[in-house]
Amino acid sequence: MKTLSTADYIVFLTYFVIVAGYGLWIYRKKKSEKNDSKDYFLAEGSLTWWAIGASLIASNISAEQFIGMSGSGFQLGLAIATYEWMAAITLVIVAVFFIPVYLKNGIFTMPQFLSQRYNETVAMIMAVFWLLLYVVVNLTSILFLGAIAVSSISGINFTVCMLGMAIFAIIITLGGMKVIGYTDVIQVFFLILGGLATTYLALNLVAEHYGDTGVIKGFTHLTSQAGEHFHMIFDKENENYIELPGLTVLLGGMWIVNLNYWGCNQYITQRALGADLKTARGGILFAAFLKLLMPLIVVLPGIAAYLLYKQEVFTTEMLVNGKLQADRAYPVLLNLLPSGLKGLSFAALTAAVVASLAGKANSIATIFTLDVYRKAFNKNASEKNLVITGKITVVVAILLAVVISPFLGIEKGGFKFIQEYTGFVSPGIFAMFILGFFWKRTTSSAALFATIGGFILSVVLKFLPEFMDLSFLYSTGFAVPANGVYEIPFLDRMGFVFLFSVIGMFFISKLEYKSTPNPKGLEVDASMFKPTPAFTVGALLIIGILIALYTVFW
Repeated sequence: MKTLSTADYIVFLTYFVIVAGYGLWIYRKKKSEKNDSKDYFLAEGSLTWWAIGASLIASNISAEQFIGMSGSGFQLGLAIATYEWMAAITLVIVAVFFIPVYLKNGIFTMPQFLSQRYNETVAMIMAVFWLLLYVVVNLTSILFLGAIAVSSISGINFTVCMLGMAIFAIIITLGGMKVIGYTDVIQVFFLILGGLATTYLALNLVAEHYGDTGVIKGFTHLTSQAGEHFHMIFDKENENYIELPGLTVLLGGMWIVNLNYWGCNQYITQRALGADLKTARGGILFAAFLKLLMPLIVVLPGIAAYLLYKQEVFTTEMLVNGKLQADRAYPVLLNLLPSGLKGLSFAALTAAVVASLAGKANSIATIFTLDVYRKAFNKNASEKNLVITGKITVVVAILLAVVISPFLGIEKGGFKFIQEYTGFVSPGIFAMFILGFFWKRTTSSAALFATIGGFILSVVLKFLPEFMDLSFLYSTGFAVPANGVYEIPFLDRMGFVFLFSVIGMFFISKLEYKSTPNPKGLEVDASMFKPTPAFTVGALLIIGILIALYTVFW
């Protein structure tokens, strides 16, 4: 039933009042302490480890996870959880090796890193590129997918949902990173609580279908009756191999996806760059533990929906125009929740979307204000002027997303859409960052080669199978795609492009600097990377849990 009851509206209104009221209280409390650009954009020194960790997750989890990843759980099974579980170990790596470099060298934005490490030309090109990517792809897709999800669950008009979430996000974002960081703690609470309520319902429905009760019984039936959906590593005979190509998820392109996203992304790293190293690492480690929990919330409901559909408990609910639509798995389950719980899950989904919108809008404002406006338009801008410019940018960016989003054409398969098309640029960007961190001879020309050359090669490899038979890359048992074309799995493609970019950067840098180190190399020493004993214990615990999960569900 696509409507909300009075109890649902009360729960949702309570969520809205708590988040908005707490955000206003934080804004007024912190306003008198400091009012400069670093405080507004980064909440310098204001966020605790738990606020940083919660904000990282709230900014990361959005409609593409709740709707798209649940849909992938329906179609692919637990294997899609590799995006979440590999992110946990990636966060540990970022905390140990990336964050110390940023903090030691006083870096607050990604274009600033490029300017400091390479030159202003590279920095400005990438600043403009990131702004376009964040507004046209990320912000718009989050808003559009979120509005579709919220509308399908509540029955509220799509446009009203879109405008409502946009306004809510603007209200939070205008308070700056302090308000975003601390309200994200509440957002994550609702996100997890509402998500667990949906998982509970899904597993209980499975148990009831087989004459039992309880989530443990439901999970037992799920693993026994849908065992094919509980394998993390696909072989080439699996029809979904092209989505998650075997060991690539452990040894190949999945590392590029995660390390670029968590370590070289303004949207994410911004949460930790205003803190000291110990606090930043603590927050990132907390986020890593939360990442381990995410598949329970966003993947298991999709697998449960798959089994219930297979058992014909769901029939027409999963169909759109007579065709099976995997991305409907999560909305179908939410519409079965009782009054009150449905409102809680509705609040969780809204929280995920709004928090992601606020985080993305703040990053757009940070890059535009500090790396474009201050450098190209007003070099003598006052701190007050920078903050005002940032706030104007927030409003303009979200309004642009509202206008552009209906034209994206990604009504379905949103998670795959975002992952694949971000993958056209992430290998080159990551190569530019990683060599810039740890090899002082890396040059500006090499950096430009990685970004431009990497993008061009990604496009070539995407369309190469149309002109060349690549069937020899696969075993004879590999299912032929519907169009008869053996594509290169995009995760493999990312790995190839990354290697190409690194090799090219190496030779270009060697030719330009045969013996003299690049004078713009960053300050790096081994002592920066030494973690505290408490962090080491937490990191080892995460690694142990991941080894256990992959051993059980290989």
